[in-house]
Amino acid sequence: MPMRQSKNKKMKIIIDQADSGRRIDAVIADETEYTRSRIQKLIDDGAVKVGGVAVPKSYKVKEGDVIEMDEPEPEMSEAAPEDIPLDIIYEDDDIIVINKPKGLVVHPAAGNKSGTLVNALLYHCNGSLSGIGGVIRPGIVHRIDKMTSGLLVAAKNDAAHVNLSEQIKAHTARRVYHAIAVGSIFDDVTLDYPIGRHPIDRKKMAVTEKNSKPAVTHVHVIENFLGATYVECSLETGRTHQIRVHLSHIGHPVLGDDVYGGIKNYVMHNCSSGLVGQCLHAKKLTLVHPRTNEEMTFESPLPDYFEKILKNLRGKN
Repeated sequence: MPMRQSKNKKMKIIIDQADSGRRIDAVIADETEYTRSRIQKLIDDGAVKVGGVAVPKSYKVKEGDVIEMDEPEPEMSEAAPEDIPLDIIYEDDDIIVINKPKGLVVHPAAGNKSGTLVNALLYHCNGSLSGIGGVIRPGIVHRIDKMTSGLLVAAKNDAAHVNLSEQIKAHTARRVYHAIAVGSIFDDVTLDYPIGRHPIDRKKMAVTEKNSKPAVTHVHVIENFLGATYVECSLETGRTHQIRVHLSHIGHPVLGDDVYGGIKNYVMHNCSSGLVGQCLHAKKLTLVHPRTNEEMTFESPLPDYFEKILKNLRGKN
């Protein structure tokens, strides 16, 4: 997997063996939300360089290549502190673990310039966050989707950021999610399907052999209902939308996920009334503290909306 670092308008991707031989525009497309045509325009404009030298869009990258790209000037130059309440699970001088509510965006982006978790962290931490993520994503080591609730760790200094990033890359930081899937899953299963950008819709991910990366999700059945299954999903890898894509691929999308097909069926219509977005919660996070080397495990209770749906489903059985 390429290693990406961002600061201000600069983006850097270091090519590993898995991506060697691929076209440069395809590699950048997999690591960003830019369309392939937009990336090709940036390459044609000389905004993309390998080893300091501009290359054509047909250039095939090699292991060890360092791609640098000047990202377009953002409308907002940096995130601003905002007094937004945080559900803090743990905090010290190096890390802060947050229980993120459904609907809260992690960092500013197009359409969400303020009111994000980053804005709240900047206010709470008085600006003491790592700078590796740049001025828009200070402290952010990993993300969870806007409509997913649960645990997320942020770094309060660069040393902690680098350490936590390495743990996530090496899969030693463990993340466990709880979800309600549409349909009946009767047995535990390991989903080992590669994930890459959707070939048409660049905002979506898909199970695909082309321009994809390995993705493994371990699914444990907790409880079966009429038309739904309560599952625990342990991530072995951390691809974008991994659980949502994997469950959708096997015909059991996350309930409420209108992007990957988790619409409510007739059995669950009353049980999930009022649900907005996917019924997915980051429940457990295990990591090694970057300073003390102590293994730490954090757990988050299921949010009220999730508990209500479970109660309704149990009443239907």
